[in-house]
Amino acid sequence: MARAPLLQLSDISLTFGGDPVFAGLSVNVQPGDRVALVGRNGSGKSTLMKVMAGLVEADHGLRVAAPGVTVGYMEQDPTMGGHATLGDYAASGLDEGEAYRVEMVAEGLKFDPARDVSVASGGERRRAALAKLMAEAPELMLLDEPTNHLDIEAIAWLENELKETRAGYVLISHDRAFLRELTRATLWIDRGVVRRHETGFDGFEAWRDKVWEDEDLARHKMDRRIKSEGRWAVEGISARRKRNMGRVRALQELRAERAGQIRRQGTAALAFESGSTSGKKVIEAEGLEMAFDGRPILRNLSLTVQRGDRIAIVGPNGVGKTTLIKILLGEVQPDAGTVKHGTNLAVAVFDQARAALDPDMSLWDSLTGDPEMRVSGKADQVMVRGQPRHVIGYLKDFLFDEAQARAPVRALSGGEKARLLLARLMARDSNVLVLDEPTNDLDIETLDLLQDILGEYDGTVLLVSHDRDFLDRVATTTIAMEGDGRATVYAGGWSDYRTQRGEIEMEVAAAKALAPKEKPKTAAAQKSGLSFTEKHRFETLPQLIDKLTAEIGKLEGLLSDPALFSREPAKFKKATEAMAERQASLAAAEEEWLILAERAEA
Repeated sequence: MARAPLLQLSDISLTFGGDPVFAGLSVNVQPGDRVALVGRNGSGKSTLMKVMAGLVEADHGLRVAAPGVTVGYMEQDPTMGGHATLGDYAASGLDEGEAYRVEMVAEGLKFDPARDVSVASGGERRRAALAKLMAEAPELMLLDEPTNHLDIEAIAWLENELKETRAGYVLISHDRAFLRELTRATLWIDRGVVRRHETGFDGFEAWRDKVWEDEDLARHKMDRRIKSEGRWAVEGISARRKRNMGRVRALQELRAERAGQIRRQGTAALAFESGSTSGKKVIEAEGLEMAFDGRPILRNLSLTVQRGDRIAIVGPNGVGKTTLIKILLGEVQPDAGTVKHGTNLAVAVFDQARAALDPDMSLWDSLTGDPEMRVSGKADQVMVRGQPRHVIGYLKDFLFDEAQARAPVRALSGGEKARLLLARLMARDSNVLVLDEPTNDLDIETLDLLQDILGEYDGTVLLVSHDRDFLDRVATTTIAMEGDGRATVYAGGWSDYRTQRGEIEMEVAAAKALAPKEKPKTAAAQKSGLSFTEKHRFETLPQLIDKLTAEIGKLEGLLSDPALFSREPAKFKKATEAMAERQASLAAAEEEWLILAERAEA
């Protein structure tokens, strides 16, 4: 027997500011669905998700959630008034006995529940919003760019959690690797139409290109038919005017249909043009040492950056990636070591905090007010790589329409702010590009174009990113900052780094296995008989066992309430399922620890 959809949207129509966003839209989300929601920036992805969540009411149509189904939405800009800490906010939808879930999720997402809301950054607030959703564990999760402001380790944790959940979810993300790993179906918003394909994101681009190819063929056939009918209308209508007026009306309808077809939005006209050529050696760093409050950031790092290199810097949030960039640029002095710059450097910086954008300025003023873009005596023009351009024309290159030119920056979406910042960056000549989290909020097509442009750029690129696919496509060298001052240089992108790191770990394990055995064996020596990965697992399993035991204890306390089943059957069911899951995990962890202990002693 077919199960009812978790959520059903029927014949939804919605208009903002006189422009239709959707018309006649119908979408179903089934139990266990793992759906990628994709589309260009401004196509309505976030709006559709808010309609799904019940936060935006459609002008017409019906939204129906299955009886008893909870729908959770991750807020992009959560309002935390009335909550003292991030943890208070994240636990606000939970009973007191369930608050432990926030601590579990906070550990994976790397945010401090005790952090005061008044001083929390935008990234910390978004992580708290994601933690709130994960802790509440609704039957349907609506996730809008959940990986923004997460480092690679936290993304991996979230990826694993979503793989194991029984809940359905709809996911908006620019992170190709994340989407490929998690989704089994795709909803594609294109010019107000939503199409569904029963294949995960991995098959999206081939499907999209086929749809566009078929569309172009149909448009070509329609153009030929209009041309043919138009010729007949001119040459053959006079003799049989009354008899053929129906054919004339059909031609008029055909022309109206063709005129009403919405052309696909083009890609932003991104173009990084390098200025005068830098010296062959761009940056030479020797023996860099850096610490903050006694915590090492760098230990004896040496690096040579040559013209044309694409250097990616990866590592957890807070490990010092941006600090390393500033040291290499000469903005921060290291505690020890030297940094030498080559000749004729022209640096352009893309700042992840979007600090270069004043939220109260209009898009027009953001460009004309930039001293490097100002054209003397021309209030409506900007200087773009040495050539004057009209402000509106240049904004259109980055997919902004004329109506947006006088709108404030604060009204823009995250992706639109990124495009505006890229517009400012690309207007100037440079031979060294510094890109600090450039992929946040950009749509897939703009990311594709950015990757292509960086490949053709004649200068040098320093890149900080958590987007694994982007790193693989762009980077020629990766600096992995893994904490405690360790910064290791690897050839290639993210996958190359992971492969090389794994090979190094295997070599270390093999060396330990071949090392002479000592007599008598100490506990430490026994442990070192395991492989590198097994040794790490053996040492961390007791912490996992303690954690699972504590969670089981809290669940037992919740289930000890004899009235819980009759009062809140849905909560009773969730707690029972969680108890069974954790008991199974505990049994598996204890068995794994015993096996490794025996091997260590053998």
